[in-house]
Amino acid sequence: MSSPTRYDTWEKDRLISRIRQLEIDLKEVVKTSRAAAVPNATEISAPAATPTDSGRATPSGAPPNKKRKKGAAPIDPSRYHTRFIALKLAYLGKNYGGFEYQPTTNLPTIESELWSALVRSCLVYPTKDDNGATVDFSGCDYAKCGRTDRGVSAFGQVISLRVRSSRPMEGLAPRKAKVQADVGGDVKMTDDGQAVPEKAPQPQPPKPDPKNWDPIKDELQYVKMLNKLLPPDIRILAWCPAPPPDFSARFSCTERQYRYFFTQPAFAPLRQSPDSSSPPQGWLDIEAMRTAARSFVGGHDFRNFCRVDGSKQLTNFRREMFEVDIEEVDDVASTFPYITGPDFNWPTATQKADGTTEAAPKVYSFNVRGSAFLWHQIRHMISVLFMVGQGYESPSIVKELLDVEKNPRRPNYTMADEVPLVLWDCIFPEGEDKSRALDWVYESDDTKFAPGGLADTLWATWRHHKMDEMLVNRLLNLVTSTKTKEGSAGPGNPSNTTGLRMYFGGSTVKQGGRYFPIMTRQLTPSPDEINTHWAQRKGFKDSDDMRAAGAFWRKKAADVEAAPAEGGEK
Repeated sequence: MSSPTRYDTWEKDRLISRIRQLEIDLKEVVKTSRAAAVPNATEISAPAATPTDSGRATPSGAPPNKKRKKGAAPIDPSRYHTRFIALKLAYLGKNYGGFEYQPTTNLPTIESELWSALVRSCLVYPTKDDNGATVDFSGCDYAKCGRTDRGVSAFGQVISLRVRSSRPMEGLAPRKAKVQADVGGDVKMTDDGQAVPEKAPQPQPPKPDPKNWDPIKDELQYVKMLNKLLPPDIRILAWCPAPPPDFSARFSCTERQYRYFFTQPAFAPLRQSPDSSSPPQGWLDIEAMRTAARSFVGGHDFRNFCRVDGSKQLTNFRREMFEVDIEEVDDVASTFPYITGPDFNWPTATQKADGTTEAAPKVYSFNVRGSAFLWHQIRHMISVLFMVGQGYESPSIVKELLDVEKNPRRPNYTMADEVPLVLWDCIFPEGEDKSRALDWVYESDDTKFAPGGLADTLWATWRHHKMDEMLVNRLLNLVTSTKTKEGSAGPGNPSNTTGLRMYFGGSTVKQGGRYFPIMTRQLTPSPDEINTHWAQRKGFKDSDDMRAAGAFWRKKAADVEAAPAEGGEK
């Protein structure tokens, strides 16, 4: 008898889906019970019965009774080869609680959706006896390249794992069909658990010869199988049939690329006199941001541009950035004519070399290429750049914060919003050493552009969001182009056009109060203080004592938490 399912580890959406399925099953049980309780109505008045193909009699003209499908039989892992592969995937993270599975989150995670699709397609075999309800990659040689946080998207995430293969097993005895007696005819169980009428033996197509089996052409269509089961905002882009020896999606990656998208102006500009020397609030000084961004290039200690997690006990915050820049993104901007008018425009941002005015708003991206990153590093970096772009800080603030000998503790400032951030790509060894490179197999054009293919599915997702954007665009243009008649306007509210407005990458701005320069703000604890405080909570003297415990620190911490307090019960 299988152990009861642990629903306490399921996310909200998965629980709702399970409840709906149970309701459907309950209705079927009730319907069957009621039918069994009704007297045989055919004895009172019934039309002539006609035999069916299966030997059962049904009323004339009525459709034959269909056999109820059986549940899928559990797959036998011993009958299948497995192979180690890599998968490249993309996802829109706004509706997810991050990439990594978290049993306590109210939102589904990317890993939980991946696990569900892998189990349903029988590509992995759950090690626990709960039909895959518990997300557990421990038996799959699983690794992930990047762990994106809640709301963050990825267009080039890479995972590696071991999955089922269609490669024939040499010397494997043919599966014996299970025969089940049934009223009115014999029935056999197929490999997928379906009950079908027994038929005369048919010649079976020859099984592929293991020696002639092609590891790509004859393999399971991993991309197609998983995309059929995954939500439309999670897509498998490609797979690698033969990763290098000892490959790990996490440790074999040599470069990760991030992009953070934002608009120019950042938010709706405030109206001001055309004679004003300063730009209207909302416009960003892109050149000042670029100057500050270039200071990130090279190897630096980024402790003042991240959030320190005491449980990781990190002591090395040095990371190398290969390239950091801000670029304009083409072919994605909407146009709002009013913001290029004299009361809202900033000519420095919109004037071309020939004196004409460009359409606005524009879209820019903050592009970063580096070997590895700290927790929330990109969001702290762009947050400081936004303060530079809004004129609250000088571009030299980046160099000031990178000087950890002078500033070993991070000033308390707000990090940027998560939704515009994208893990753009994960780069693995390339060039002369082909033995360490990943050869990706993408869908063919015939498959990609076919109905239900990758392009078709993503087009539907794009159009859904494009319609929302287009309708708001038309509404905003309607409102801003409507002229107010003289004498018909209500009283103005000067408080709505003055005061501090700060942009952190999201759809709204922080309004009110006054700005305190970063270097004058309260300082957060140093990494050593955070590490020591966390270690002491776990029963260690300090972080050095915890690190000395090595791999056994979790056991010691558990023993300390389980020990009775002094003077308490034993």
